[in-house]
Amino acid sequence: MTVLALLLAYLLGSIPAGAWVARLGGIDIRTVGSGNPGATNVLRALGWGPALLVAAFDIFKGVLAVLLARLVLDDAFVEALCGALAVLGHNFSVFLGFKGGKGVATSFGTLLIIDPLLGAGAFCIGLFCIVTTRLVSAGSMVGAVSALVIALVLSRAAWEIGVVGFLAALLVWQHRDNIKRLQSGVERRLGEKAAK
Repeated sequence: MTVLALLLAYLLGSIPAGAWVARLGGIDIRTVGSGNPGATNVLRALGWGPALLVAAFDIFKGVLAVLLARLVLDDAFVEALCGALAVLGHNFSVFLGFKGGKGVATSFGTLLIIDPLLGAGAFCIGLFCIVTTRLVSAGSMVGAVSALVIALVLSRAAWEIGVVGFLAALLVWQHRDNIKRLQSGVERRLGEKAAK
């Protein structure tokens, strides 16, 4: 049952909402802007409405993966693993040739359910960074790292710190190109349009 739950979590995470929503708008999101099928690139290509829809669905993938595992297995560690598998599915989607997004929204959905205080704290810190810098990538990474710091400060269980650490490390790794652009001072800020 555990293996089935993990597999279903991965498949749930693999649903490429950004690519499908963009296709409805007549755009192949993988050929626009950063080529990323996440909400930020959808925002630049199609505007706030489609971007919010994609963000909500991507958050929901993490939430649903954890809740379904909780309903069936009632094992906190496996629940968190299912959330992590949903993030891996989002980042390496079987429907997109094992490519995908960066896992920000799905990681947030996962954290919000496995530890609401942790998820809310990381969200607020990340959002503050985004609002003050208009750099979504920087805010996403700051939020992810802050989640790990909060988990350590609050002395969460070792398994939770491990899962949070994995998600934070994965998110930062997925932003490695953004880090290079941040260092070069050429990272696009929120509100700037994608180059078509």
